[in-house]
Amino acid sequence: MRKILAAVAAVGFLTLSAYAAEVEGTVQTVDPATRTIALDDGTVYTAGESVDLASVTTGAKVKLTVDDTTNEVTAVEVQM
Repeated sequence: MRKILAAVAAVGFLTLSAYAAEVEGTVQTVDPATRTIALDDGTVYTAGESVDLASVTTGAKVKLTVDDTTNEVTAVEVQM
């Protein structure tokens, strides 16, 4: 029984992590007031409250981690 529960828990964890995508692009605009990031391809994403937008500037190359179910940015990595 414990093995079955462990397997179910593992599958559930992997399923949750499967709902995240990474998107790369150059920041066209960033608006801290509305927490939006627009990339050069025209796509606009809304950042979650836990995401620090202080280092995100226009023209920066970024990698965004986006929750596929809510389309909300959960992490921003500024590329150097």
